[in-house]
Amino acid sequence: MLQLKNIKKSYTTGEFTQVALDGININFRESEFVAILGQSGSGKTTCLNVIGGLDQYDSGDLIINGKSTKDFEDSDWDAYRNNSVVFIFQSYNLISHLSLVDNVEMGMTLSGVSSAEKHSKAINALERVGLEQHIHKKPSQLSGGQMQRVAIARALANDPDIILADEPTGALDSQTSEQIMELIKEIAAEKLVIMVTHNPELAEVYADRVIHFKDGRVVEDSMPLANQRVNENYEIKKTSMSFATALKLSGKNIATKKWRTALTAVASSIGIVGIALILSLSNGFDKKISSYESGSLLNFPLTVTQGISTSMSNMTGTDFFKEAEGAYPEESKVFSHDAAKEVVVHNNIFTDEFMNYIKKLDSKVLDGISYSRNVNMNILKSDGKTASAVNTGSVNITSFPTKIDGDSESYLSNYYELLAGDYPKSENELLLVVDKFNQLDVSAMEALGLDYKAKEINFEDIIGKEYKLILNDNYYKQKGETFSINSDSANLIDLYNEKDTINLKISGIIRANEDVGSAALPAGLAYSDTLAEFFIDNAKDSNIVKAQEKADYNVLTGEVFSEVSDNPYAVTREKVLMSLGASVLPNTISLYPSDFTGKDIITKYLDGWNKNLNDDEKIIYTDMSSLITGLSGGIMDGITLVLIAFAAISLVVSLIMIGIITYISVMERTKEIGVLRALGARKKDVTRVFNAETVIIGTCSGLLGILLAFILTIPINIVLEHLTGLTGVAELNPLHAVLLLTISLSLTVLGGFIPAKMASKMNPVEALRAD
Repeated sequence: MLQLKNIKKSYTTGEFTQVALDGININFRESEFVAILGQSGSGKTTCLNVIGGLDQYDSGDLIINGKSTKDFEDSDWDAYRNNSVVFIFQSYNLISHLSLVDNVEMGMTLSGVSSAEKHSKAINALERVGLEQHIHKKPSQLSGGQMQRVAIARALANDPDIILADEPTGALDSQTSEQIMELIKEIAAEKLVIMVTHNPELAEVYADRVIHFKDGRVVEDSMPLANQRVNENYEIKKTSMSFATALKLSGKNIATKKWRTALTAVASSIGIVGIALILSLSNGFDKKISSYESGSLLNFPLTVTQGISTSMSNMTGTDFFKEAEGAYPEESKVFSHDAAKEVVVHNNIFTDEFMNYIKKLDSKVLDGISYSRNVNMNILKSDGKTASAVNTGSVNITSFPTKIDGDSESYLSNYYELLAGDYPKSENELLLVVDKFNQLDVSAMEALGLDYKAKEINFEDIIGKEYKLILNDNYYKQKGETFSINSDSANLIDLYNEKDTINLKISGIIRANEDVGSAALPAGLAYSDTLAEFFIDNAKDSNIVKAQEKADYNVLTGEVFSEVSDNPYAVTREKVLMSLGASVLPNTISLYPSDFTGKDIITKYLDGWNKNLNDDEKIIYTDMSSLITGLSGGIMDGITLVLIAFAAISLVVSLIMIGIITYISVMERTKEIGVLRALGARKKDVTRVFNAETVIIGTCSGLLGILLAFILTIPINIVLEHLTGLTGVAELNPLHAVLLLTISLSLTVLGGFIPAKMASKMNPVEALRAD
């Protein structure tokens, strides 16, 4: 019937390992009442959970009806718990929002028993335990003894081979305990009943066989049984929960929280209303937008960024179309300010083949090209007494564009105004770039060693400011298996004064011409790409790079590299080598078209690279001028953009809210999850229960959103007619209504996906212990 062969089970917490079962060997008969006794921590409850398939043994074998479970998969254990074994718990573990009949039917529901048959069996089981008068009550309406009888009825209804009772009378008074024990003893006449208890008196009076546990071992067995033959042909019927059953469970749970569900549906519908209004208005608005391209936008390059793309902080709001007050001042001063940055991410991967492809681009369509390299060039600043590294994370340091023939001044002069100093004449000369307000971010000013606390700095105090470029072999020294800065980290003045350093200085200050619009170069420091290439050529032969090429950890920090190679944020050998200057591949390529015809040729050329490539292999570029012109138009600027922003924010809020609500539901129904798993529910069944809950909420919010959107089109059409003279623009299409309902369902299911998965991965033993 049931055999335990040398079962071992241990639990490890940190460095401590607790042995719960240490070689258990027990054979059970098909029908007997076995009581397992032992002190707390002796392993008896763990043994019961292993027998019940809630916990998996480490080694040995559990044999069920002659079949070994060594090769059981999760689905086999689920089927075993549903068909062959059932639990009677000390705390009853009934699902609170279901009636007694529904609780008793649950195990049979997972077995695929028909509705009529399972209802009949549930009634018979409840009659057998004396609860035929209470079948429609909820568990909260019963006494402790009655709830335990319901748990016994649930155990009997699915006709299992084995019944496991974990302290079934622990929460009951003496009289009720005797009644429950008599009932269990009666069941043991036809089934195997294994009971764990602390009460030796109950065991001696009611049990046919008493087994004593101590320190995870069997120390006494009053009626042992010889070994039984293994039969590999034994099969267990698989379990399954229909989505209709999941809807029923979740629906009854939601019914107990009507107001919370209603408020959730209303809040979720706001995003759907926004999308509905955009769909209603889009056709009318699109016809009113004329596409235009202005010569003032030509300076915007086509940008290809490897990994994380560029900042959009200067490209928002009305700055696209309207000049801000105070731009392009006449004062010869740099003004500090704080700027928020919004980052757009795309994981482009540059290869040598792609770089060669770029080099073959027709020079006639290019007015300039620049490369920004993700390399730490070890630039130091000094105040004369102390020196420190320029914090490249706080200031934009990028290469300025050069023409194909290598001339940078002629290109820069077309789009940038020289405010002070001269254009670079050698690779060691730098440019300070300010924005149209002559501003530089305070963090950038601090990083460059400028007086960031001052409100303004004269140009002449910046021109000629010197920095030192330290090559890798001078900058790093090796200590054991790692490298560190070859100087006092608090003051790098010794490195700064090294004779082998390379002098750098700011030769000029520039800003974008007023008629250009928005600058392509970000505010910060600009250098020639020749300087970067020089540093890279030297770095490739440096000691730290050679050591990093051989090491499987970061030689600067000792951190082992991430094994997740496709994670764009993971620290890898390639990224560290690139930061040390070992890679000639740039981080960003900016292509400056000669005219709009040239821009079209360049975009088609870049699109040609992506042909026949998978989405994750494609190179995505940013065409800023097209983006700006695409966003223009009074109607779209005045109404559609507002609705898009409103809808996008609402949808994000809805997603987060649904995730929170589902997570709360998971926490509230933790014990129910444990009960379902104990009854044989699969992980996918648990996920299905919570997905069903989000489907109900999504359907309600979608229908409500469609109704509200239909009502709102009336005042919107009135406003549009008054403002633009357009009539009947907003009209909700029935097909859009269906689409909205689909979106609502998709969003709610997506929002609840992670909590639902969390629920399915809960340990059933721990879930059953939840209050």
